[in-house]
Amino acid sequence: MPARYCESMYCYRRRDTRPVVIGNPDQGGVIVGGDAPVVIQSMLTCDTLDTEACVRQTLELVAAGCQMVRLTVQTVRHASNLANIAAELRKRGCNVPLVADVHFKPEIALEAVKWVEAIRINPGNYADRKKFVVKEYSDAEYAAELARVEQAFEPLVLECKRLGRALRIGVNHGSLSDRITNRYGNTPLGMVESALEFARVCRKHDFHNFKFSLKASNPKVMIQSYRLLVARLNELGPDWNYPLHLGVTEAGEGEDARIKSAIGIGSLLCDGLGDTIRVSLAEPSVNEIEVCRDLLAQIPVLTGSEQLFGSTVPRLDDLPPPFDPFSYRRRPTTEITLAPGISCGGQQPVRVVVPRATYNELAGAYDQNGEVRPEAVYEELSVAEVDPADEFISPAPHQLVTVKDGVALPPIAAFRLLAARLAQRGLANPILLKDCLAPPEPPLKPKIALLRAAIVLGSLLVDGIGDAVMVRAEHDPRRALKLAYDILQAAGCRTFKAEFIACPSCGRTLFDLQTVTARIKARTQHLKGVKIAIMGCIVNGPGEMADADFGYVGGAPGKVNLYVGKTPVRFNVPEAEAVDALVELIRQHGRWTDPGTERNG
Repeated sequence: MPARYCESMYCYRRRDTRPVVIGNPDQGGVIVGGDAPVVIQSMLTCDTLDTEACVRQTLELVAAGCQMVRLTVQTVRHASNLANIAAELRKRGCNVPLVADVHFKPEIALEAVKWVEAIRINPGNYADRKKFVVKEYSDAEYAAELARVEQAFEPLVLECKRLGRALRIGVNHGSLSDRITNRYGNTPLGMVESALEFARVCRKHDFHNFKFSLKASNPKVMIQSYRLLVARLNELGPDWNYPLHLGVTEAGEGEDARIKSAIGIGSLLCDGLGDTIRVSLAEPSVNEIEVCRDLLAQIPVLTGSEQLFGSTVPRLDDLPPPFDPFSYRRRPTTEITLAPGISCGGQQPVRVVVPRATYNELAGAYDQNGEVRPEAVYEELSVAEVDPADEFISPAPHQLVTVKDGVALPPIAAFRLLAARLAQRGLANPILLKDCLAPPEPPLKPKIALLRAAIVLGSLLVDGIGDAVMVRAEHDPRRALKLAYDILQAAGCRTFKAEFIACPSCGRTLFDLQTVTARIKARTQHLKGVKIAIMGCIVNGPGEMADADFGYVGGAPGKVNLYVGKTPVRFNVPEAEAVDALVELIRQHGRWTDPGTERNG
C-alpha cells in the first residue's frame, strides 16, 4: 500500500504545502497553499472574445467573493483578447488573478501566458490527441512518447518561469491520453501518473510555482485520485509538497450537484487536503461562490480541534486503517434484519433509518410502494450505542452498532474509529451512520444541513463504512428522507432515479446548458439507473463523460452529437430535435420506461 495520504484519519491537521503565488498578493493576487486560507475560484460562462461580458461577469464574481477567475481560450485569437480583458479590469480597479484554461494547442497557452497570472493545462490533451486506440507500448516507445510530451510542454514552463506566472496541472478522469490509459487504465493511478509526468518537466527546469488537480464527475474516483496523488508525493520527498485544487467536475445542477461536490471536496478538506476549490455547477457562475463559502464554513465544525484528542492521537493512529483509502471495498459485515422484509449488512443495500419523530411526522406521506421511504425506525431497532474512544462492551453478533450521541469526537473520525475498533476485535457488526452526533439546535438552514449531511455520510460511504444511514441535520422530515437517498445515490450506494453529468457552462459551450439540462431532466428523471451526460462541447465529451450511458454533446453551433457510452452514434442533430432524438436513442437501447410505469419515488 502507498504511503499515508494524511497525517491522521482521526485528528484534523492541514497538509503542509509550499505556497504558490498567483499574481501580486499585495495588489489583489493570491497565495495558494502554505499558511494561506483555502482560495475560492470560479469560471466565466461567456465568450472570451466578448471583452465587455467577461469584465462584467468577473466583477460580479469578485463582488460575491471569488478570488480567482478562469476563462476558456479555445484559439490564439481568444488568448490574445485576454490582454484587453485584463487591461479593462485593472482600469476598473479589479486585480483578481485570471487563469487561462487551455486545451489541445500549446501555441494558445504560449499566447495566453503573456496576459494572465496563471495557465491551466490538461495533460490528457496538451501534447496528445485522444483516439481511444488500444496499443501496447514498449519501454523504449513509452520513453520516446515522454520525450515528445516534454518537448511540447517545455516552452510553456520556461515562459511561466520567466514571467512569474503560475501553472495548474489539471488532470480529468476520462480525458487521459491513450498512452496513459493503455499502461495504467482510466483509473486514479493513471490520473496520478499523468500529473506527475508534467510535474517532472516543471521540476527539471527548477519551476515550482504550480499546483495539481485530479477531477472526476464520480466523487469516489475523485477522492481516491487525490489521496493516491498525495501518497505518491509523500513518497517522492518533502519538496514535492505542491498544493491542490479540489473539485468534482461536471457535478450538474441543483441539490444533486451540491451533494456530489460536498462529498468529494468536503471529504478531502476534512482530511486536511486542499488549498483552493471550485464547485462546478451547471448554473450561473456566481451561484458557485456561495456554495464554496458555505462548504468551507462546515469544515471546522466537522473536524474539531487538534487538541480535541489530547494524548490519544498517537495511540489511535497506530490502529490498522479502517478502510483502504486508495481502492473502494465495502466493509464486510453480517447481514441482520431491521424490519419485516428489510435487512442490512452483508450484500444488502445501505438502508435508510429515521427517528420515530420523523416517521410520525411523515405519517405515510410518501409512496408506500416506492423507493424513497423510511425502511426502519431507530427506536424500534436493537442498536448498540458506543463511544469508540473508550472501552466498550462488544455488541451481540447480529446487532446494529452506532456511535452514541454526545461523544467528544467529530462524526467522521468517530465512525472511522468505530470501524477500526470493531475490526480490532474481529467483529463484523453492521454500522448505522448518523450525519450528526446530536440534532442541531437551532435547526440548520436546509442548504447547510444538506452540505453537512453529504460531507459526513458521503465521506464514510465512499470509505466503504456504513450499512444504514440516518439524517438528522435536516429538520424537515420530507427533505431529510429525500436527502438520505440523494446522498446514497451520489456516493454510488443506491440508485433510485436517473443521474446526470452536466458540465458547467464556459465560453466553449455550444448551447444554453442550463435550459437544455432542465429539458433533458424533465423528460428522463424517472429512468432509474440511467446515467446521462450533457456536455457543452467536445472538450468535455466524449472522454470526460467517463461512465455515462448516453451523451448529449455540443458538436457545432446549433448542432448536437449523441453518444452511447463513449461511442458517437448520431452527428449534427439540430438542437430543436436533439432532446427527442436522445429519448429515442434511450428507447432503442432498451433503457426507456414511460413515466409512472416504474415506481421511483
